[in-house]
Amino acid sequence: MPIDIRQFHQTFFEESTEGLAMMEQLLLQMEGAAGSRGMTSPDPENLNSIFRVVHSIKGGSSTFGFGWLADFSHLLETALDDLRAGRRQPDRETTDLLLRSVDALRNLLEGARTGAAIDKTRIEEIASALEVPSVTKAAEASTAEAPEHGWHVSFQPGPELFRSGNDPLRIIRELGALGTLQVSADVSRLPRWEAYDPETCYLGWQIKLSGRDQSRQAVKAAFEWVADISEITLAPMREAKRSEGDTPPASGDGDHTLVKARGPSIRVSTARVDSLMDIVGELVITQTMISETVAQFTPADLPRLLVGLTQLERNVRQLQESVISIRLLPIGFVYSRLPRLIRDLAQRLGKQVDLELSGEQTELDKTVIERISDPLLHMVRNCLDHGIETPAERRRAGKPETGHLRVHAHQKSGYVHVVVEDDGRGLSYEQIRQRAVQAGLLNADTRPTPEQMHELIFYPGFSTASEVSDISGRGVGLDVVRENIRSLGGSVEVSSTPGSGTRFTLRLPLTLAIMDGLSILIGDQTYLLPLTSIVESIHLTDDRLSRLPDGQEIFALREDYLGLIRLHELFHIPSRHTDVSQGIVVVVEVDGRRAGLYVDELLGQQQVVIKNIESHYQRVDGISAATILGDGTVALILDVAGLMRLSPRPVMAPDAPGCVPRRGSPRSTISDPRALH
Repeated sequence: MPIDIRQFHQTFFEESTEGLAMMEQLLLQMEGAAGSRGMTSPDPENLNSIFRVVHSIKGGSSTFGFGWLADFSHLLETALDDLRAGRRQPDRETTDLLLRSVDALRNLLEGARTGAAIDKTRIEEIASALEVPSVTKAAEASTAEAPEHGWHVSFQPGPELFRSGNDPLRIIRELGALGTLQVSADVSRLPRWEAYDPETCYLGWQIKLSGRDQSRQAVKAAFEWVADISEITLAPMREAKRSEGDTPPASGDGDHTLVKARGPSIRVSTARVDSLMDIVGELVITQTMISETVAQFTPADLPRLLVGLTQLERNVRQLQESVISIRLLPIGFVYSRLPRLIRDLAQRLGKQVDLELSGEQTELDKTVIERISDPLLHMVRNCLDHGIETPAERRRAGKPETGHLRVHAHQKSGYVHVVVEDDGRGLSYEQIRQRAVQAGLLNADTRPTPEQMHELIFYPGFSTASEVSDISGRGVGLDVVRENIRSLGGSVEVSSTPGSGTRFTLRLPLTLAIMDGLSILIGDQTYLLPLTSIVESIHLTDDRLSRLPDGQEIFALREDYLGLIRLHELFHIPSRHTDVSQGIVVVVEVDGRRAGLYVDELLGQQQVVIKNIESHYQRVDGISAATILGDGTVALILDVAGLMRLSPRPVMAPDAPGCVPRRGSPRSTISDPRALH
C-alpha cells in the first residue's frame, strides 16, 4: 500500500517556520557584526547554518511537490553559495535582500500550507535580485568546472543511508532541477530474498546530468547530506546525447492537494514525557490499591483508604503540574520577532536603536504566548515611534545618538512580568491633556495627576500622533492592548519620566487552565475571586463608611479612601445582610486601582479548573470564566477589572473634583477618564 506523504506536510511546515526564524536571527547577527566590526566576510558557522535551513526547505518542498517554494529556495541557496565564495559581500544591501527572501519564503510556505494568495510580483522581484551575481559566476566558470554537455555522476550510498533519514529519490529530484537526467540503478549488491534487510540500502545509481553551465560545486551540493556515507564521483560528459524526451521534470505547482492541518501542536522534551509517564504509573498503582480496599471494605480498612486518597491527591497534583509544564513555552518565541521589527522600523523612521532582550527562558502557557505576541509588538512599535527620538533630537537633549529599548521578563508572585522600557522623550503630559480636552474627555480647567494621564492613553480612539501613518496615529492601539491583556487575566501598568523614558509592565498569568481562588458567598450564590487580585479582607463598621454627593460609598483604609462595590446590588441578588458591619469587605487591586467588594461570607481558598463560558453561552461583563465545584455545581469566576467598570458609581480618583481629599500621597484609581469632568 503506497504511503500518503501528505501526512508529513504539517511537520515540514512547522520545521521550516522554525528554521526561517533562526535564519532571520542569524542574518541580523551577520548584519550587526558587519556594521560594528567592519567584517568583510560573514561567520562561516552562521552562514553554514543559514545554508542548511534553505537546503532543508528546498529538499522538503521538492519531495512534496511545492514547485514555487523549491525553485525560490534553489535561487536563495545559490545566492548564499555566492556569499560563501566571496562573490557577494555581507553588506547591508545583501543582508536586506536575504531578509526579504525570508519574508518571501514565509509567504510561499503559507501559500503551500493554506492555499493563501502568493505575492508573485514581489517574489519575482526578489528572485531577480538573487539571480544577478549568478551571471558573473557563470561567465567566470571554466570549461572543466562547467562542462558544455553536463556530468556523469556515480552515486554509491553506504548501507546505512536509510537509517540516517536520507532519501535517494529526493537527492535525484534535486539534481533534476539542474538539468535533464538519465538514471539507471545498480542492483549488483542486492542479496538473496531471505537475507534482505528493508532498512539497508543495497542500490547504487549511475546518473547522466545534461545541461550547460552547471558547476561541480552545484552538483556536489545535492549530495551534501550524504557525502560522508557515500561514494560519489563526478566526470564531465564529452558528448551530448540528448533524446527528445529528455525534458526537465515539472515543478508540480498544480499537482499537490492541500491537507487539512492537524491543528496547533507543541514540541515537548522527552524528559517531560517520561515524567508524565511515571506519574501516570503511580496513579494506576494508587487506583488499584483503592479499588482493592473498597471491594472488601470494613471499618478497619478506613486508615488504609485515607492513605490511598491522600496518595491519590498527591499524584493528581503532580499530574496537573506536569501537564501544565508541558504547555509552557519560553517567551523567547515572542522575542524572536522583535529584532527584525526594530531593524526595519528604525530604518523607516531614521532612528538608531539598541535592543536589549533578557529573561528569554521565562515560561508562559502556550495560549498566553500566542495571545501576547501582537500586543507586545505593538508596545515595542509605540516606544520606537513615540518614545525614542531621532539622532538629531537626542544630540540636542544631550543623549547618545543611539536609543536604548529593553524588554525583560521575570516571574513574580505567581505572575510573569514583561517590562518594555525605553530611554526616549517620555510621555508629554501637557500634550495628552490638550488632546483629552479636544476629545471632550476633560474640562479645560482640569489638571489630572500623572497616574490619571496614564489612564487617558488607554482610552479607545485616543492618540497624540499629529499625522496618521501605517505605524500609528489612528487611535487603535493601547486600548486594544490592555483589553487583550485583561482578557488573559493580566494587567498593564505605566510609568514615565518626561525626557528620560517610559516603562510599560505587563502582568500575565502563568497558565489559563488552573487558578487559585477565594470562594465567596453572595446571597445563596457561590462565586470565586482570583487570589492574585486580593489584597486583604476586613470588617467595616458604619462609622467608617461615607457617602459622596453622587451616591458613591467610600471607606477609609489606613492612608487611602477606597470605593465600595456591593456585589449583591450589582448582580441583583437578594443579600443575607445589608448592614455593612454584618458582612465582609474584600479589598482587591487591578491595574493599580483598588476597591472594596462587599460580600456576605468567605467560604475558603481552593484551586479550580477554569472553564470558558463564551464558547457555551456568551460574554458576560464582570465574569471572566466559570468552574465546577466539588459538589458538581457551577461557580462563576469574577473579573475584578470588569466589576470596577460595571459599578453604577465608578471607583473614582480620591483627588478628583468633588471627592473627599485623601490623607496620604496621591494615587490614581480612576476607571473612566470622563469621571474627571
